Amino acid sequence: MQKLDKILGFLYGILCFVSAILQYNDPDPILWIVLYSCAAIVSFAYALNKVPTLLLVITAAISLFGFFFMFPEKFEGFEIGKGDIKNIEEGREAFGLLIMAICFAFFALRAKRLS
Repeated sequence: MQKLDKILGFLYGILCFVSAILQYNDPDPILWIVLYSCAAIVSFAYALNKVPTLLLVITAAISLFGFFFMFPEKFEGFEIGKGDIKNIEEGREAFGLLIMAICFAFFALRAKRLS
């Protein structure tokens, strides 16, 4: 595994871990703390070359499915006070899952290419 992959895996893992910590004031904190913690663990495993490519693909697919499932009926952006708070919260959660899907798809492609 290349040094860049290790750096990206650890960096994304740290970002996911910080995201998990910041969920304490979310309306549904347990769900998002678990989700971001699992993403951090998978990212650290990727950085250490200890995760199968199939798990990265599955994680990316589940995250992408979650994006479409969570996406609000009426997207009103991310800024509080600019629309219905429920729509804004769902939009933020959906795009968090989209970022997760993109990162894990990237990791899967890199892992497949390097194996």
